[in-house]
Amino acid sequence: MAERPYIVGNWKMNGTRAMLPEARAIDRAAQRNMKVEVAIAPPFTLIHAVHREAEQIGVGAQDCSCDPDGAHTGDISATMVADSGAKFVILGHSERRSAHNETDAMVAAKVRSALDAGLRIILCCGESEATRDKGEAESFVLNQLRTSLPETDNAAEKVTVAYEPIWAIGTGKTASLEDIEAMHGAIRALLVETYGEEAGPAVRILYGGSVKPENAREILSLSNVDGALVGGASLSAESFLGIAVAASEAEEA
Repeated sequence: MAERPYIVGNWKMNGTRAMLPEARAIDRAAQRNMKVEVAIAPPFTLIHAVHREAEQIGVGAQDCSCDPDGAHTGDISATMVADSGAKFVILGHSERRSAHNETDAMVAAKVRSALDAGLRIILCCGESEATRDKGEAESFVLNQLRTSLPETDNAAEKVTVAYEPIWAIGTGKTASLEDIEAMHGAIRALLVETYGEEAGPAVRILYGGSVKPENAREILSLSNVDGALVGGASLSAESFLGIAVAASEAEEA
């Protein structure tokens, strides 16, 4: 069984210091809801500031370079991410794969770099609508993971998988409950195959793709859905905390 539900906010390219009150509100509410683990990944420019504000929530980054240092203008290494106060990093998000041409091999290299720097990882996977329409969604997603999942001890402490169907990210569309459960079940089987009967069931699998307070409880009640990776709804403390509350209610049900 995986740990308590994990609700992670991905702020993407949103936020200035004016957003710090939202982070404070999320942190204070998380202290009152210990049944759920809450974290946010702000832009690089806010990691240190949010880390200083946070007493309860986890703080992470949205990406890192696969290189430890060097002449890479504009890049941020995993060591720099850790030095800023981040404890985890989101890797392989579809927006990085598409807009920055990140391959599975590049994602795998970033995973190794992040783990070497002592960061936990949230490894993203997901298919396009065209891939799903061709009936190839499961094989596509599992291949992404086979290429990128690290060989590591204590996998449940270091690795979280986030399944985000690309066509549902920021579109208002959500995969059907049956499709979510089926994909998460396939991912769980791969995690057991990769990490064994003890560690495999303990690695958390998050769902992402237009998760909102209104649909969170039914999604988070599904088998092998251990939390959510939340985009737009995480920019407001009210909506994000609504998802955290739904997670605790799903856990109690």
